[in-house]
Amino acid sequence: MQLTAPAGRRTGIRDTDGMAVASFVLGLLGLLVLNVVLGPIAIVLASLALWRGTARRGRSLLGLGLGVADLVVLAAFMSADNTMSWSL
Repeated sequence: MQLTAPAGRRTGIRDTDGMAVASFVLGLLGLLVLNVVLGPIAIVLASLALWRGTARRGRSLLGLGLGVADLVVLAAFMSADNTMSWSL
């Protein structure tokens, strides 16, 4: 069992690229369901990926934008219903 990465293979970059993609997918999914949970997770993952220097900067920025959009959609629906939850 090998505990270190092989020479020439940087696992940190792969991890940050995965975080960027995950933030995009969770942000997109959060527009439809569970935006109160998925929005902040997308924001955190995108911020970490950007901070660590991901190669997929565009996806990370999209994930950040979609995470913020999740919370904006939640706030809009909550203010329309005057409740702490929303439904269609």
